[in-house]
Amino acid sequence: MFFRTVLHCLWIGSMTSWVRGLDFNFHDSKQIEVYLQSVSKNYSTFTNLYSIGKSVQGRELWVLVLGKYPMEHKVGIPEFKYVGNMHGDEVVGREMLLHLIDYLVKNYGADSTVTRLIDSSRLHVLPSMNPDGFEASAPPDCVFSKGRYNRNNVDLNRNFPDTFSTAASSSVQPETQAVMSWIQSESFVLSANLHGGTVVASYPYDNSNGGSELVNGVSRSPDHDVFVHLAKTYSYNHTTMHTGTQCGSLTFPDGITNGYQWYTLIGGMQDYNYVWGQCFEITLELSCCKYPPADQLADFWQENRAALLAYMQQVHLGVKGQVLDVDGNPIPSAVVEVQGRNNICPYKTNKHGEYYRLLLPGTYTFVVTVPGREPMKKTLQIPNGPESFSALKYDFVFQSNSPTSDSVAAESCTTANHNSNNAAASLQAPHFAILLALAGATAMSGLVHS
Repeated sequence: MFFRTVLHCLWIGSMTSWVRGLDFNFHDSKQIEVYLQSVSKNYSTFTNLYSIGKSVQGRELWVLVLGKYPMEHKVGIPEFKYVGNMHGDEVVGREMLLHLIDYLVKNYGADSTVTRLIDSSRLHVLPSMNPDGFEASAPPDCVFSKGRYNRNNVDLNRNFPDTFSTAASSSVQPETQAVMSWIQSESFVLSANLHGGTVVASYPYDNSNGGSELVNGVSRSPDHDVFVHLAKTYSYNHTTMHTGTQCGSLTFPDGITNGYQWYTLIGGMQDYNYVWGQCFEITLELSCCKYPPADQLADFWQENRAALLAYMQQVHLGVKGQVLDVDGNPIPSAVVEVQGRNNICPYKTNKHGEYYRLLLPGTYTFVVTVPGREPMKKTLQIPNGPESFSALKYDFVFQSNSPTSDSVAAESCTTANHNSNNAAASLQAPHFAILLALAGATAMSGLVHS
């Protein structure tokens, strides 16, 4: 009984110490768990803590969500996520996300930008996607260590379905499966995953099969302009990233790069988010040294704080709304396309009939398709949503509930079977029947960086 009481007091003491402030040090998995539990307990009105699954060794993949409605999605409120520590030995992003949480909860209600961010969006933060890899890493290690991989010695950023390749690779890992399920369970609009090994913002595509997407060595997505804007938003709000000359001989104009132009990456997470998750994601490399000394963390926070906040605000780019029938009922799985942007997987409304489309200010024509009905076309003038913390809101209403044509919505990539293999059969969500054979690390440059 005495031993149990002592342990309880030590746990309460740890919870209380977190209230006083988060220190600039590296925190192991248990410390992160205790910290996140403390935040969720002390700021319960606008935070919620949940796990998306477990690592190979059974460690929880904890996510803290912040928002006016932290417990569940609300129509019209965009979902955002940050993912850290995908490679276990790349540790700066892990700590930056903890300090971001600390900054947000302490400034909510006091700082107008923080308050408007939290009130206008739902922010999910996964500090560590690869806790087993972190525990296997040891400082200082600037270049490479075995902690990069998960416990099964698999590179998680080579473990996702790939748009352009069917090369053979490892089976889907528990951490990868957890993130894929998470992406399908939420209507994420914008995301970034945090890495280390250089200082740059990298954007899709990471791969190419030499098709029309490949232009002058750049694998361009249909939303290339938006991705360049997103990458520059981070690099120019970072104190030094935009200079592009942080880590020796590597030079990146404006501090950004197209992933494929930098090096080919097969099975990456950012392409998966964009193609199959309808979520724009970029990769943020935050430090030349993967596992730097802890006494540099305070400087890293000062370099990244404004950029982390500015990037989250971009979740309000473009237009959002619902596709409804004449009685106001939402129409799920309606295809919402922007003319001139032929996405590999057409963007579809969620179960609430919602769509979110990140677009730069300008004039765009939308075509909305519902099976058996005449497609609806509308031209919209898109303002700069982040300035007002809200994308343009526009609902498409089909005036007739009876079929008027033979039009058929484009096939959904979340239900089609794209080179499925036996590994896919064990996954629960229908989306995972599309699993391609995945590819592992391809080159030493891929081992050193993302």
